[in-house]
Amino acid sequence: MTNCCGTWSRRSGMGVSMKRGKPLRRPKGVRQEQRRFLIYCEGECTENQYFRGLRSDLRALPVQICMGGEHGEPKSVVRAAIEHKKRAARSPQDRWTEYDEVWCVLDVEAPTPHAGLSDALRLAERHGIEVALTNPCFELWIMLHFTEVSGYQTSTPPRRRWRGLGPVATRPRASTWTTRACARGMRMPSSARAR
Repeated sequence: MTNCCGTWSRRSGMGVSMKRGKPLRRPKGVRQEQRRFLIYCEGECTENQYFRGLRSDLRALPVQICMGGEHGEPKSVVRAAIEHKKRAARSPQDRWTEYDEVWCVLDVEAPTPHAGLSDALRLAERHGIEVALTNPCFELWIMLHFTEVSGYQTSTPPRRRWRGLGPVATRPRASTWTTRACARGMRMPSSARAR
């Protein structure tokens, strides 16, 4: 027999006793707030599609992706990320909350790096902005999700190969493909990775 406070039972020779069950109150505030990441990319299309796909694969991780600055100019991307980081706590679009980490994804653009790349890296460091520097370009990272790559010296060949992969190449699955891409990148000859 049960009631709202626990289980009733009859024991021989002892009348009625009550066993205590679990408390009916729910614990409050036990779920930790998830970390928030802000990612600014210099690319207009590829990086945006990749990170949006990654965000949907990692639904439990709140990631807001903002595209900032002019395409191909690292310093303007970093400046836009700095401004967004400063205004986040006062912005309803950012839920009046600062981000745990702010990242900029920048290409080296081999064979000749952007003229302002060094300045952009120093500016990011001064303002606590993390940088993911892709060398020579972001498309090489996507290529590593699908195939072994021996290395490229310029940005043009991986972009050509990436376009040939079709629409599936813009949205790799986070769990398996990203792990493969990291492993393939580490197998690239060190001379190719250092460029």
